[in-house]
Amino acid sequence: MSELIQNIRFLQEGPFAIPRWEALFSNIDVIWQGLLVTLLVASLGLVLALALGTVIGVMSTSHWRIARAVARVYVEFFQNTPLLIQVFMLYNAIPLMYPGLFIPVVVIGIFGVGMYHGAYIGEVVRAGIQSIGRGQLEAALSQGFSYVGTMRYIIIPQAMRIVLPPLTNQAVNLIKNTSVIAIIAGGDLMYAGDSFAGRYGHYGPTYVVVGLLYFLLCFPLARLTRRLEDQTRAA
Repeated sequence: MSELIQNIRFLQEGPFAIPRWEALFSNIDVIWQGLLVTLLVASLGLVLALALGTVIGVMSTSHWRIARAVARVYVEFFQNTPLLIQVFMLYNAIPLMYPGLFIPVVVIGIFGVGMYHGAYIGEVVRAGIQSIGRGQLEAALSQGFSYVGTMRYIIIPQAMRIVLPPLTNQAVNLIKNTSVIAIIAGGDLMYAGDSFAGRYGHYGPTYVVVGLLYFLLCFPLARLTRRLEDQTRAA
């Protein structure tokens, strides 16, 4: 009997009590708004990361020493400093250098995750380019192609098949890393959940739902990564 009373009390007053779930779902619009911000930051951040990563990857394999040096400095800086510090620098340092300049936190989030993952994608692209026989590069250059033209029309299209699995994996990591902007009140999924939980004290249900939404965003991409890896090994 006492055990039954404890179970009833847990369902009514515990961290996962039914009233807490009801309160969360009655205010679920807050979570949906945060999810939309996360999708926006992740989508545009990924576009920026792919653009930067491709440029950095091509520069890393260039025969121009300055281009290789610039790419190396970029990669080493972003790979060896925490994303959180980079976001803080964008959020705090730029207004100090340019008083009166206002940058929306969503834009800071896009640039933060985009530049950070651009360094990792740059390394992925570099490895993909170097996996293509150098003879193809030399043959194209001997036929009058420029270095950029050779990369665009010959090398990178072949390298894409090799780099797709790690690129998809980077997309998964990028989505998870968007949660960093919660620390600067970015309005993302993590911030929305944390704000709601902190305001009403419904931590259990809130973090379960937020974690589940991140899982639903990342799991299909993780499965796609494994499928692409299997296809690459079978080819």
